[in-house]
Amino acid sequence: MNAERSSSELRRAPALDVVEWFNTPVPISIDELRGRVVVLHAFQMLCPGCVLSGTPLAQRIHDRLAGPDLVVIAVHTVFEHHEAMTPVSLAAHLHEFRITMPVAVDRHPEPGGAPATMTAYAMRGTPTLVVVDRAGRIRHHLFGAVDELELGVALGRLLAEPAPTDQS
Repeated sequence: MNAERSSSELRRAPALDVVEWFNTPVPISIDELRGRVVVLHAFQMLCPGCVLSGTPLAQRIHDRLAGPDLVVIAVHTVFEHHEAMTPVSLAAHLHEFRITMPVAVDRHPEPGGAPATMTAYAMRGTPTLVVVDRAGRIRHHLFGAVDELELGVALGRLLAEPAPTDQS
């Protein structure tokens, strides 16, 4: 896991710049989730690492820990095979793999260009897991396979931290 930095060095989590949502009746905003720990999972449905480990891990976290103190959000952030990874294909993928966590579709400012949320979070690729603390700061930014034991410890520590008193 990434070493934690002092609170003055922590970067505030950028807004999600997305065009569509699945598995949620209303769009979700990072700012509205302040006071909760947020696990943000970036994936592509044709990414082997996402299908084999990243997305199943995010779904398990959602199934076991999501509630008033923690939320899991996935962002489908396409940077290759654009023609194959449409929202219709994504809907089928979510159904077939029984993905029930909220899933957003990253916006593309330019056709074939880098996705907006992926760029805002400085993601190197997929799968990427970003953990945001209760104050809305990025505490962990992980690319590739994630050690589940270390992640569990990190989430436990963040959940034990008090919610910020200043909600501005």
